[in-house]
Amino acid sequence: MAKSAILKSSLAKKYWMALTGLFLCLFLVGHLAGNLQLIFSDASHFNQYALFMTTNPAVKLLSYLTYISILFHAIDGIMLTVQNRKARPIRYAMENPSANSAWASRNMAVLGTLILVFIVTHMVNFWAVMHFDEKMPLETVQVDYEGKTYDFYVTQNTGKDKYIPVELENSGLEIRNRTEFYDKVGNLKIADGYKDLHKITFAFFKDAKYGLIATILYVIAMFVLSFHLLHGFASAFQSLGANNPKYNGLIKGFGKAFAVIVPLLFAIIPIYIHFFAK
Repeated sequence: MAKSAILKSSLAKKYWMALTGLFLCLFLVGHLAGNLQLIFSDASHFNQYALFMTTNPAVKLLSYLTYISILFHAIDGIMLTVQNRKARPIRYAMENPSANSAWASRNMAVLGTLILVFIVTHMVNFWAVMHFDEKMPLETVQVDYEGKTYDFYVTQNTGKDKYIPVELENSGLEIRNRTEFYDKVGNLKIADGYKDLHKITFAFFKDAKYGLIATILYVIAMFVLSFHLLHGFASAFQSLGANNPKYNGLIKGFGKAFAVIVPLLFAIIPIYIHFFAK
């Protein structure tokens, strides 16, 4: 009976909504720390970070938990909105919602839906490309030698075997499974390359035709995220019962700072890439 009550209880839905929301806030911080390497680090470090995030077992487990949390958070939010409207199908005759609640709190479902649309398109443009696109480029570097420029693949090897010439025709090597370098004669794998997500990201936001549009839409999505967080962060603590006059001001203040700073830093990344990066 208790299990059935949890599944059907609006209070239980709010608890899960709060817990998944706070977990996704932690995910935002981690994701932001990695993405800021696009500004403050180089392609090699960013691609190493991308490889770690997609191959480390613990991180992959957290990724699956994140996907589940996003879906649950979205579905739970829609169900709560429908449930609340059914509980009050007839509006009050004298109703002034702006006087009783903030705009963000009254439109959490709309804001959340827009964020979900952004997440789906974001994953299609980056996550899906990295995992499934056969044309995903490998990381390369250019080396100047005796007045000429040579291109090399960067591999996960160390020392003198770290770089492989891009011109493979006469080297006896070939690329298999998108990232693996094989000796064709001995049929032996000699190295693994890095998928160049750094190049894909820069190309996306610097594209001559759609780069500016993509940048603007990304910034708008971060505005939407900010409004969603303005209400959602503090509301999550209230849903979990953390409602104490001693700490409410601190929670609300931290929540407001989080809702502004995190989306702002995310928004700065495509702006930097499109307008300032070389």
